[in-house]
Amino acid sequence: MPTTLLQSNLPGLNLVHRGKVRDVYVLPDNRLLIVASDRLSAFDVVLPDPIPGKGEMLTQMSNFWFGKTAHLVPNHLLDVPLQSELPEGTNLALYARRSVVTRRLKPVPVEAIARGYLIGSGWKDYKATGAVCGISLPSGLQQAEQLPEPIFTPSTKAAVGDHDENVSFDSVVDAVGADLAEQVRDATLRIYKWAAAYAAERGIIIADTKLEFGTDEDGKLYVMDEMLTPDSSRFWPADSYRVGISPPSYDKQFVRDYLETLGWNKQAPGPHVPAEVIAGTAAKYAEALQRLAGIALD
Repeated sequence: MPTTLLQSNLPGLNLVHRGKVRDVYVLPDNRLLIVASDRLSAFDVVLPDPIPGKGEMLTQMSNFWFGKTAHLVPNHLLDVPLQSELPEGTNLALYARRSVVTRRLKPVPVEAIARGYLIGSGWKDYKATGAVCGISLPSGLQQAEQLPEPIFTPSTKAAVGDHDENVSFDSVVDAVGADLAEQVRDATLRIYKWAAAYAAERGIIIADTKLEFGTDEDGKLYVMDEMLTPDSSRFWPADSYRVGISPPSYDKQFVRDYLETLGWNKQAPGPHVPAEVIAGTAAKYAEALQRLAGIALD
């Protein structure tokens, strides 16, 4: 059965970061132990109720994509037995499917987003300006319409409780330099195009996705954190997609749509989520994992 973990507790390990979903611990030899909890964030606010098994599904999905795309861009995973890194007495069953050992990298301070369809904040920007992140788009596009070509639309990396903001590519160049900015843009679009084609063969549209990158001590670029999960991407079932609406999805849009009915101001603390929305969200994550990766977590 899927386990439930709202917050990790690994005595003896140095916790260096507790993010919206992941808890990060330092290991010897310039490595990290990353634990995906069952916390759910929406509109950049961590909600009080966990989604049972979510961290396991996110980790298994990410590991699947990291393996599939290693020929495109190197990633942060290390082939190390997890049990050898956990403190003695740790419940291995609780952590086994939600934890990874990785390289410790210097994060690139940008959310690397690829968009193939016009939805979410991109749709809002387009309606207001006719452009997304400074990229002019054809006039007359509709909500959820496929773009002529996938585009790189970065955003700032917000602290917990703050909101990411879309920025131009020039802003990324100013932040990290032209060479690294171009590497990140090219890697993001390369991964998105490959994954979108793969998913399309399985009846799923990847509307957009957010990737994280880091560099090692030699400046080599790696994709890290998570990859192409329901938390970082919009997955639409192809058979129910149509232009002009926000399509049904396998991601946390299910929760976002519920929250939009509450009149919530999208500031912390977040509201509680009903049991049926929690169960429905877990089911959507599980179906995406099954359809894309062929993995079922009983």
